[in-house]
Amino acid sequence: MATFAELIRARADDDHPGLLFEDESYTWSRLVREAERRAALALGLRERGRPFHIGVLLENVPEYILWIFAAALSGAAVVGINPTRRGEELAADIRHTDCLFIVTDSAGYGLLHGLKTDVPPDRVLQVDTPGYSALLGREDSGDADGGNADGGNADGGVGPPEPGPGERLLLLFTSGSTGAPKAVICGQGRLAAIGRRGWQFGIDRDSVTYLAMPLFHGNAIMANLAMATCAGATIAMRRRFSASGFLPDIRRYGVTYFNYVGRALAYILAVPERPGDADNPLTTAFGTEASARDMAEFSRRFGVTIIEGYGSSEGAITINKIPGTPPEALGFPPEGMDVAVHDTETGLECPRARFDGTGRLLNGDEAIGEIVRRDDPAFEGYYADPEADAERLRGGWYWSGDLGYRDDAGYFYFAGRNADRLRVDSENFAAAPVERVLSRFPGTVMCAVYAVPDPRTGDQVMAALELDGAFDPAAFAAFLRAQPDLGTKWAPMFVRVTPVMPLTATNKVDKRDLRRDRWECADPVWWSPERDLRYIPMTGTARRALRERFASFGREHLLQPL
Repeated sequence: MATFAELIRARADDDHPGLLFEDESYTWSRLVREAERRAALALGLRERGRPFHIGVLLENVPEYILWIFAAALSGAAVVGINPTRRGEELAADIRHTDCLFIVTDSAGYGLLHGLKTDVPPDRVLQVDTPGYSALLGREDSGDADGGNADGGNADGGVGPPEPGPGERLLLLFTSGSTGAPKAVICGQGRLAAIGRRGWQFGIDRDSVTYLAMPLFHGNAIMANLAMATCAGATIAMRRRFSASGFLPDIRRYGVTYFNYVGRALAYILAVPERPGDADNPLTTAFGTEASARDMAEFSRRFGVTIIEGYGSSEGAITINKIPGTPPEALGFPPEGMDVAVHDTETGLECPRARFDGTGRLLNGDEAIGEIVRRDDPAFEGYYADPEADAERLRGGWYWSGDLGYRDDAGYFYFAGRNADRLRVDSENFAAAPVERVLSRFPGTVMCAVYAVPDPRTGDQVMAALELDGAFDPAAFAAFLRAQPDLGTKWAPMFVRVTPVMPLTATNKVDKRDLRRDRWECADPVWWSPERDLRYIPMTGTARRALRERFASFGREHLLQPL
């Protein structure tokens, strides 16, 4: 089957449970019938000469899945609107993606009120109102020109030309953790191909998948919905992710597979452990960006096999762990995919990483570069963003924007984003290896490492820690001294202890807020002014003195708001 629409239609007569949500249950055949009704409505709202883009601004509710299916059946594309965006940023996302109409609820409608989205009020459909039910029940909805020239049938069926594999199906905004979000294009063919990979993660007809990551992000659709649809498995969906609700849901629905992204495992592990946590039906979890420590602890505590991979909504590069992969490594790309690490300035391939006997990276300055795919990347591009396309595709290669390095055996390691480079005392290094060390500090729920300006030259290391208890500066200093793989310039000068780490909507740490705040934040900050690992509270007097030091070196401009 070449398109996602075909995968959906294959479920049309399937009475196996397809979706469990709160107290509701849908068979696959019912899901297809309901999707066809919405596809007919979409075709009736289609306008000649305009992109057939449907904005969806909802939590994880059945309507979201139905509109993804409806878009596939009608040849439309769903724009996954991020509900954590606000004001002009939210409006700009909608305008940029040329939404023809928006499907939302009363809460989403409130977010849109007063914004210039270029979507007329009568094209904002509220799924929790009587008017929406009436729209779905109408059998004579015509297009803006008074007819069904674009394919809506009077009987509520769907009659457009069958969408091809290259037809746009999804516009998914990147997380925006290091820059402005971009709308990644995913076509019918690519999503269908992803769906057919479910067997690699143990997803079959008898599986129950747990969908708690937000549907406006590629992880939920690609690592769960698409594969469950292809297999005819059952999807147990939660309105929004909850660490405390995780295990009760797994047991309630009989979940066998769970997908995650970002810090989700860390949050689940922060829930106090109880005897019998491993007594559950879950067998497999698949995701990205969990630490080696969190993966090992999650596997032990819940009796689950963790499959960790590297990838993105762009779909150009995938790297997965294989047997024998070092714990901190990403793994290898699939056979036939030419992936390497290249210097962003010279374009040359970086030398392989060298380590000392403790595992400390010795040549990060030359070994760390950008992860690049050098053969056909199958990158479908960003919507209406040629500059971003050009940034990714340079010289016929796909440049991921992610930093990494390789060892002598060829295993890839993640070293952060391009914005996660630090330069301390003329030494260049990446944030991710430092974060891996700091995450071992007892009581750490999550950590983030980022550059802040030095008053004289270059950067200094700052770390934000979210802990499950109080911060003990002496214990932290002793911990740092005991880490054999901590680089000589890696120890943070500033430590921000925060009760809640700022996150993107996909549970990735949002370092933009941390970089902007620096040490001038409401959270307590400890610092080591002599860089001797003796941490003291940073007082208002110390902050003023530091500002004066910046001024004395003519670098006060670096303390302007970011």
